[in-house]
Order: sequence, then C-alpha cells, then structure tokens
Amino acid sequence: MADSLRRFLNFTAAVAGLFLVGGAAAPAVADERPNIVVILVDDMGFSDIGCYGSEINTPNLDRLAGDGLRFTQFYNNGRCCPTRASLLTGLHPHQVGIGHMTAPPDEPLKVEGPYQGFLIDNCVTIAQVLRDAGYHTLMTGKWHVGANSQEVWPLQRGFDRYFGGLSGAFNYFRPGGNRGLTRGNESVKPGDDFYTTDAFTDEACRYISEATEEDDRPFFLYLAYNAPHWPLNAKVADFERYRGKYTGGWEPLMKARFAKQKELGLFGPEVEAAPHEGPEWDSLRPKRRDNLDAIMAAYAGCIDSIDQNIGKLYAHLESIGEADNTLILFLSDNGACQEGGRLGQGSEAMVRNPPPGVGGVHLGHAWANACNTPFRLYKHFVHEGGMGTPFIAHWPAGMKDAQRGGFVRHAAYLPDVMATCVELASATYPDAVPPCVGKSLAATIKGGDGVIHPEPLYWEHEGNAAVRWGDWKLVRRYEHPWELYDIAKDRTELHDLAEKETAKRDELVAMWEAWATEHGVAFPKRFDMYQRLRELKEAKEKESQKQAARPAAVNR
Repeated sequence: MADSLRRFLNFTAAVAGLFLVGGAAAPAVADERPNIVVILVDDMGFSDIGCYGSEINTPNLDRLAGDGLRFTQFYNNGRCCPTRASLLTGLHPHQVGIGHMTAPPDEPLKVEGPYQGFLIDNCVTIAQVLRDAGYHTLMTGKWHVGANSQEVWPLQRGFDRYFGGLSGAFNYFRPGGNRGLTRGNESVKPGDDFYTTDAFTDEACRYISEATEEDDRPFFLYLAYNAPHWPLNAKVADFERYRGKYTGGWEPLMKARFAKQKELGLFGPEVEAAPHEGPEWDSLRPKRRDNLDAIMAAYAGCIDSIDQNIGKLYAHLESIGEADNTLILFLSDNGACQEGGRLGQGSEAMVRNPPPGVGGVHLGHAWANACNTPFRLYKHFVHEGGMGTPFIAHWPAGMKDAQRGGFVRHAAYLPDVMATCVELASATYPDAVPPCVGKSLAATIKGGDGVIHPEPLYWEHEGNAAVRWGDWKLVRRYEHPWELYDIAKDRTELHDLAEKETAKRDELVAMWEAWATEHGVAFPKRFDMYQRLRELKEAKEKESQKQAARPAAVNR
C-alpha cells in the first residue's frame, strides 16, 4: 500500500471513529477538510491589482476579494527566494539556509547554515506536513529555493506532482538551459505556443482533476507564477490593451491609485502618500517617455494575464464542485521590482519581438516606485514598499461569519501560512525541526478580529532590517541609520521618530540584534552571496596562476 494512501486511511479512521455496529463497519465520514490553494506572484507591487487601487483589469482577483477578505498589513521578505523559503517552511529564511539568495545550479557555494543557498534538511515544507496528513500535494510554477541538487527539488520536499522552473527567472515563451522547465525530476522542453502563465495554470487544473478523480482526499496546490518578474514577456494582445495608457507618467498614476485606495477603504484620511523619487516626467525626451509607456504596458499586460488565469483556475474549481470548500490565498513575493536601472529597459519592439533568455523588458526604479503606491521603496528593502503585499483570502464554506469584502487590519506575515495550513488540515507539525514561528490565520479568515501577533516580528535581507512590534516599526537600509515609525499614525514611513523616541528605538535595536544573533544573521556587515562567489572565483584563478608560474620539475 502506498504511504500516502496508508496515511489517508489512518487519518480517516481517526476522524470518523470507525467502529463495528451489529457486526458491520459503519461507513467512513467524508473528509470535510478544505482544499488549500496558495497563489504567489512574482515582483508585483502593492497597488497593482484593482482591489488594491490599480487601473489594471483584474476582475477575477477583485471577485475573490469582494467575496473574501483583504489584508492591509501583510508582509513578505522583500525578495523572491527568501520569501519562498519562509512561505513554504513557516520559518525565517535564515533558519532554512536562504538568508540571502539561492546558490547557482552550476556553482554551489561552499557555505553551510543560514547562507548555504538551498533549503536545509532540518526543516519541513507545507507539502511535507500536509502530505503526511493525507493531502494530495501539487505544485506548478517557480521553485527558487534550491536547484543545485535534486535532493531539494519539489518532489523531494513533499510534492506529489510538479511542473515549472527551478530557477529565479526564465523566459515566458522559451524557457531553456539552466532556466528551463522541469516536470517531476526530469527536464522538459516547452511546446509550441508556450506561455508560462497559461501553462502553469493548465497543468495545475490537470493535477487537481486527476487528484479529485483518484479519491476524496483534499488537495494542496502551490501555484507560483513567475509573472510579472523580468523579462516582462507580455503577450502582444495583453500589451496592446494598455499601450498608451501610461503616457501621462507616474505622478497621475500614483494620484489616481491613492484616491482609489482611499475610496475602497484600504486607507483612512490620515494616511499620506509617499512622494515619487523622480525624475519629473516632463523632463524626459519624447522617445524615452514612449518607451516608458511601453514598459509599463508590458508589465500591466503580464498582470492582466495572471488575472485571466486565476479566473480559469477558479472556473475549473467550480466545474468540478470544489470551489466552495477551497481556501485560496493570494500574495506577491515582494514589492514591485526596481532592477533594470532608474528608468528600466525596453521598448515596444522588444515586447513584440522578445529576445531569448532573460535580457528583455525590465520595469526599473521609477515605475516600481509608482507601483508600490502609497509606500516608499521597492524590492530588496524592508520598508513598506519592499515587503508590503496584497493578501487575499477566499473560502466560501469557511467564511460564513466573516464580513465578505472587508479588511483585516492586523499585521501578519509569511510564516502564518504554514500555521494556517497545519490547523485547517488537522495536521501535525513535527517536533524534530525548529518550531513554526507563524500564527494560524484560520480564526481571522473565519471572521475573528483579534490581534494576530502581539509578539515582535523580524526581518533582514542584504543588511536591510526591520522589527515590527505593535504599532512600532524599526527599519533601516543597509549602512543607513535606524528609522522609527508609529505605523498606526504613519503607515507610509514619512515621519522618522528615531531621534525623538530614543528609548523605544534603542529597545527595538537591542531586540533586533538579539534575534539576529540567535538566527545566524550576518551583521553589522551583511553576507552577500554574489560577492562570495566572486571571491571564490578570484581565489581559484589566483591559485591557477600560481600553479602555472611554478617552474617545471627537472628530471635528474
């Protein structure tokens, strides 16, 4: 008997309380635990979907939010792979080996512990915990928590089925090489008319159908889109839908989004929008402005495509009768991405004829700044613009007492997803690994309004650091002074209280340093994987040169 089936039968026996009546076994009670779907998008800003303020057409996400809950203070880790590591394990990324980034598949680091660049053995994923509880465990999309050894690929970390890309970035139309596709444990090539966003959804729907046809066990699906990560490979039709809509630049976009956010109720009248970093739109040449419109249109097209596919997924759940008892959680792995320079890179020609590989359209600082309205900064940082994400919870059968279309205004973060899954799946988190640092959101999703985290929450990435405790947030950029904000009065981090509230600042600094020391965080000097790789390469080259310079031995 397969292990998964044995676990399922054991669970059913425990839940149903099987017993004999008149010499016959009573029928097993149907498994009423919810299916769980976690949808993670890549490099999408806080204000980039309609229900969080955007002009981009996202009717399917808006529908989920309108019949579910929107969190206003949900935090990721400010970067792709640390977020994925924490989301999957319920731990801080340093605890599971991805304190900075993942190791390149062809050149693994000789580093162990917090910065080894792939998931350590001493942790479990949501898939491992839920599979032991009798769930089907399915994944499509971007992995990005270790590719240099098959031991850390999805099937070896708890997933029954997997199709996607193991690396951090890949071409939407033609993924290949070290940035190619994997099904199970085998490399596969994309077919004709391939597009990652569509393919990941289609495969997810197929996996769900096969799982539900196999037996009555619930399923866990982790759908991790690579969109809208660079290169911004929008389909031409999706791109054309937005071409010309951004010719006014970032200032009117930010004003319109912020006004909509207040109209929606995301923010109260006391919230100020952070100003744009510049440059002024009218100072740019017409050709540059035209290219910038094309870049933003490509980005919007990628998000529009995500929404279309979420609609496809939900329609599939409805068609097989699984939508009502499926919890869907939607979020982004970090704020909008500034990588690509101040004004990004790309043009309409690059969208219509995308280059191979990952050298295509990039969003850049100026648009990323606008996409995170009303916050400061963007990806890499742990100011609100770097780690504040839309977070939608939708579960018709489980939210009967919730205020549908309402907001959760308490702070929450990535490890809470593991804790939530464990509770809803009636699973057991193992004692042999570090305890999950998250708190279950189950009561909140069902309609509760209690504070989720009375304890402090901590972050660090590339020396950018933060602690959130109640309404206080201590935050800094690497090698900059600590800043202190009262988030209840200053959500957009515009009024630094570090020099006024020195006792609170010093208290929080001491708390952060104690946490960092306990978890192996490199400080005050940060650990940089890419710098370490350069150092290793340089040392290897020097040793080769030294060997070549030695005189040949003389035969005597």
